[in-house]
Amino acid sequence: MSKNHPRLLSGVALVTGGSSGLGRALARKLASDGLTVAAIGRSEAAMKATAKGHDTLHSYVCDISDTRQLASTYEKIRAELGPISLLINNAAVYPRRDVMQESHESFMQAVAINLGGTFGATRHALDDMTQSGFGRILNIASFADIAPLPSSSAYSVSKGAARILTRALLADISDRFPDIVISDWLPGMLATDMGVPDGLAPEAAALWGAELACWHARSLNGSVFEMDCELPPAKSLKSRLKDRLLMQKTAIRRLGG
Repeated sequence: MSKNHPRLLSGVALVTGGSSGLGRALARKLASDGLTVAAIGRSEAAMKATAKGHDTLHSYVCDISDTRQLASTYEKIRAELGPISLLINNAAVYPRRDVMQESHESFMQAVAINLGGTFGATRHALDDMTQSGFGRILNIASFADIAPLPSSSAYSVSKGAARILTRALLADISDRFPDIVISDWLPGMLATDMGVPDGLAPEAAALWGAELACWHARSLNGSVFEMDCELPPAKSLKSRLKDRLLMQKTAIRRLGG
């Protein structure tokens, strides 16, 4: 059975951070699969490059940390394309500054994009999704909060908080709107400006991300996928011992199959 949900395929997909790297690759992949895609980014030239060659990919210039810009951009997308049924929160910055180089202003600027922008984009999308009772939100996540690298304080803190946001959203709406499915995806180390030179090509990772984004199942609520594989939820020692005694194994879902 296909994981591509017809209501997602026929709706409007919004991808933030679409000016380059993974966001551009995800927007193009979704458009090539036939979805109507709205891609948001801060550079007009870069956004035009993202949309070039894709009739169903529409670019919008917006700084998601600017609340007024974000609100007006959503209004424009709704007027031109329709309500949002799929949101991929991809936009993020990685300043690479030592904590002694950070000021309060520079630190909070990164937080405003990585956390505030994620919340803002989600909150506006939820206005559409709660009206229909249906939607899909995929948050591009990171393990940076678990073991922060040097010169990554703003990135690690804001991305770690964004993972908490996923759980907080589910705590508030999952009972009332079980068909608004929210989960996290960690794409791995990519060959992008924020990644590493020998990382995975964003176009390759986007194959997994687009598949996961278009997969709508209530059981995905709160799930975490790393690259093409679901990460099993943490279990207590008692649960692990019980599984071992009963010879039970947790079923791991995979992408690309």
